[in-house]
Amino acid sequence: MKSKFLKFISDPKYIFGIYFLVSAASAIAKYLGGPLKYNNYLIFKNVFVNTLSERNIYSYYPDAHFDANHYGILFSIIIAPFAMLPDWLGIVLWNVANAAIFTYAIHKLPFPNQYKAFFAWLCLQEFITAAVSLQFNIALTGLLMLSAVYVYEGKEAKSAIAILIGFFVKLYGIAGLSSFFFIKNKLRFIGAFIAVAVLFFILPMIISSPGFGLRSYADWYQSLSEKNMSNQVLGNRQDYSLMGIVRRISGAEISNLTFLLPGIVLFGLPYLRIKQYKNLAFQMMILASTLLFIVLFSSGSESPTFIIAVSGVMLWFLMQKEKTAVDIALLVFVIILTCFSFSDLFPKSIKENYIIKYSLKALPCCVVWFRVCYELMTKDFAKDYKFA
Repeated sequence: MKSKFLKFISDPKYIFGIYFLVSAASAIAKYLGGPLKYNNYLIFKNVFVNTLSERNIYSYYPDAHFDANHYGILFSIIIAPFAMLPDWLGIVLWNVANAAIFTYAIHKLPFPNQYKAFFAWLCLQEFITAAVSLQFNIALTGLLMLSAVYVYEGKEAKSAIAILIGFFVKLYGIAGLSSFFFIKNKLRFIGAFIAVAVLFFILPMIISSPGFGLRSYADWYQSLSEKNMSNQVLGNRQDYSLMGIVRRISGAEISNLTFLLPGIVLFGLPYLRIKQYKNLAFQMMILASTLLFIVLFSSGSESPTFIIAVSGVMLWFLMQKEKTAVDIALLVFVIILTCFSFSDLFPKSIKENYIIKYSLKALPCCVVWFRVCYELMTKDFAKDYKFA
């Protein structure tokens, strides 16, 4: 019985199967709950519909859904195969497709199978949170991981595609360039990057028009600027970030730049360790830092976004050669306060008066990110980390 259980939890195919079941089940539950429950999907679907009709894809359309779209116009092409289906089918396949990209990225990680399974089990709660919201964050996490893995594998064009899909949909994808210095054939990567960027730029214009496409990019900039300002308002359900913690505890509306500039410096310091570039562990730890950074330094971070940051935490933890009591304590801290902070594990009064009010969901990931930065600057990645 014990050996069967160990086989079950250490074989990634079982947990991957659970991911697909969760994706389908959460989508079906949302659909059965009515349009208000799957509002996010309706927003996504109408990006395609409005692009075809050449209507502003960032305007509010209360007759179709509440809230507004904030994804780039390339998303109209990505969502098109799902939007053309009946909602009950499109919503399920959309969620399953996101899970497929994420699980494929886990499969591609340079870990043995039991580590891949462990990674997926530990990310399950955040995956459920993201899957229930029907958002793109699950696929984006997979694309960011794939962009780094493809660099290691010498597949520069695939890395460029993964980065640019994320960038043209949600901007976060550009963080995949954190692996640029590890690319062996930089000219091939740059050539592929430019060619794919041009393709993605003009692709939505094929189903609309060049004028509408160009106008949509300008509208996107305006939409994101306005959203960034609204995210920084104290007390909303976004800004679960390092900045959000400080802003909400202090009660001061501090500019993002106050945090971003020193954050970028700290993020970039490990690149001075050029001799470490050749070590796969160093490259993967940079990926972990990247996944954490883009969430912790974004005022747009909300609960479903943390599938990105938690994936970074799991990369960090699994690479530890000797998992110390501090490492395990940090992992438990992340699982309890980040992964389960919005669950029934915490009373409603604690969630509203402390976790939400002070953006405490982000706190464990902040601590881990500083730990990752310290390790990137001090450890010998040829001997202090392992993948088996």
